[in-house]
Amino acid sequence: MSQRKSPPFRADHVGSLLRPAVLKDARAKFSSGAIDAAALKKVEDEEIIKVVKKQEEIGLQLATDGEFRRSWWHFDFFRGLQGVDLVEAPPIKFHGVVTKSEAIKINRKVDFAGHAHLEHFKFLKDNCAVTPKMTIPAPSTFHFRQGRAMVSTEAYPDLDVFFDDVGRTWQKAIRAFYDAGCRYLQLDDTAWAMICDPKEREGSKARGDNPDALPEIYARITNQALADKPADMAVTMHSCRGNFRSTWIAQGGYEFVAEQLLGNTNLDGYFLEYDSDRAGGFEPLRHFPKGNKQLVLGLVTSKSGTLESKDDIKRRIDQATKYVALDQLCLSPQCGFSSTEEGNVLAEDEQWAKLRMIVELSKEVWGQ
Repeated sequence: MSQRKSPPFRADHVGSLLRPAVLKDARAKFSSGAIDAAALKKVEDEEIIKVVKKQEEIGLQLATDGEFRRSWWHFDFFRGLQGVDLVEAPPIKFHGVVTKSEAIKINRKVDFAGHAHLEHFKFLKDNCAVTPKMTIPAPSTFHFRQGRAMVSTEAYPDLDVFFDDVGRTWQKAIRAFYDAGCRYLQLDDTAWAMICDPKEREGSKARGDNPDALPEIYARITNQALADKPADMAVTMHSCRGNFRSTWIAQGGYEFVAEQLLGNTNLDGYFLEYDSDRAGGFEPLRHFPKGNKQLVLGLVTSKSGTLESKDDIKRRIDQATKYVALDQLCLSPQCGFSSTEEGNVLAEDEQWAKLRMIVELSKEVWGQ
């Protein structure tokens, strides 16, 4: 066994990091009109440089910008696409808390024609000594949460045409990030994991969709998005059951989607959350193909500051090797630490302790 020289890495992380107090303060001032966009960007730039250096210092082979310029992990990307309007809508209900009242509506043809996130990546790349990792939402996430109800029948009377356009839109996005210098891109997804929950499937039916058909559709649009991916670019996908202020939405193992997700998508790696019983067992990993793909086990929770036992994590990795070879496994937190600007309920020191432990475990399990 050995450390990997290409992504995903033995010690990896999902992307978002807790926003420092100075950044939260600047964003609040910007929202109230107390500072302008240039002043906010100055604070963002300074804090991103600091957080990149911190990731390098603890031994990670990758660094993200912590998603410090975003308020949401997904809507900030969606609003930069053609055909998408951000609208007021009922908040998303997590267990015990609700989000801001925002959603998207597709009123015109969907397309990609440049994006502010490209400049965000370039700044990260210019200030990074390790591999710069960019995160954007997955194409499947563009549909599931609101379903048919969010897609105008005038723009898309045929939903199959919509799915084709989504695949082509992400295909253009992936190429644009590659041309900007990105060689490690992660697609963040909630659709694949949430559809494993029977309650979420019932909700999908109520929105006018057929959840039984969605895994095959999502595999198709994912592969369409990856159709022109250059060989020297790694594209992975993170699957999540909800992550907002340390709460969650869905539960259920990966069995419902495993064959399509793991066996029929052309991704280079998969970040699967396995930090609680809500994710089920490792049995669905039998569908993971032998070869060069990597499966990143999310065994360290980002939802609390309690530091896991190294021995417990090693036992869980050993259990996973019943289905996936150790050389095809990596380790990460189960999700980001701050999927929205509010962040999860733990301290920054606790966040860094977890990431440092993951680096240490990667050396103990896979070697230096």
